[in-house]
Amino acid sequence: MIALLVDVTVVVHFAALIFIGFGGFLAWHWPKAIFVHVFFAAWGVVVNVTPLPCPLTTLENHLRHRQGLGDLPGGFNEYYVFGPIIPDGYGQYVAFVAVAVLVVSYAGAFTRWRSRRSPLVSAAK
Repeated sequence: MIALLVDVTVVVHFAALIFIGFGGFLAWHWPKAIFVHVFFAAWGVVVNVTPLPCPLTTLENHLRHRQGLGDLPGGFNEYYVFGPIIPDGYGQYVAFVAVAVLVVSYAGAFTRWRSRRSPLVSAAK
């Protein structure tokens, strides 16, 4: 049962990473999603630039301890992402692309939100 909970935690963690990366695009169709995404994006930055632990990593480590295993070596990103998925040495490029995707998603969300609210655009339709 514990192994299943570890697996579920890993899946939820990957889903959170995908949401942090691309969730801003949801706001193009659901403008209020931007508030949830800002929280997740800010949280992602905080746990990556401060010693504050990610609660999902903490949960996975707790469950691993219940299995008799140790903490994830290096944390979630280092264990599951950098190396197995993203080649070592590409972290800077990934960070640059992530920021670019975030800016594009927010700019697009703002543009779509503004065009929906603009009386001139509504009158022209």
